[in-house]
Amino acid sequence: MKNFLLRLLVNAAALWVAAAIVPGVALSEDALDILLVALVFGLLNALLKPVLLILSLPFLVITLGLFAFVVNAIVLMVTAALTNALEVTGFGWALLGSLVISFVVLVLESLIRED
Repeated sequence: MKNFLLRLLVNAAALWVAAAIVPGVALSEDALDILLVALVFGLLNALLKPVLLILSLPFLVITLGLFAFVVNAIVLMVTAALTNALEVTGFGWALLGSLVISFVVLVLESLIRED
């Protein structure tokens, strides 16, 4: 349970940073809305992302894994479509937002693992 809550908070922080940096990504300022978006984003990462990665395996091989960023952008856009608290204005912004989210999650998880 502790791990789940920690991942939820990391996702929420990453989404908040992405919304603050990327002009095409808007996130509600309500903390409960942010946590709800982080929950939906985490569930989609756990359920939808593996399916998309398997279906896009030829593109992943051809692009040496760079197509995974496109899959992350799709997951971010689906999250925006399912929630009212997140808005992504286009695929390019979703791609940039997913890059920021990936970087923030990487940094936060590395800081958490050190402790």
